[in-house]
Amino acid sequence: MARDPAAPVFAALADPTRREVVGYLAEHGEATATELAGVLPVTRQAVSKHLTALGAAGLVERRKNGREARYRLTPAPMTDAMAWMSAVGAAWDERLSALRRHLGEP
Repeated sequence: MARDPAAPVFAALADPTRREVVGYLAEHGEATATELAGVLPVTRQAVSKHLTALGAAGLVERRKNGREARYRLTPAPMTDAMAWMSAVGAAWDERLSALRRHLGEP
């Protein structure tokens, strides 16, 4: 079976806290784990684990800035996920259109 490039993205985004991290980084550009822990209802250690999971999926990039690590989104992996959703959506549109034709609906 072929490797599904969108699978790690969906797995990482299945967690609501990770989606909050992605949303925060999308809005603010970049942040440290400490900054994220200050705005999320989880500890810094939990934020670090979430950032590791997002990094493994290719969704965030870590950049050292002196002693601190700053994280920013790397949205390219979402392209695969969006392409998959688009393909599935198009397939369902085709099926629904065929059903409408079969039922004689306009």
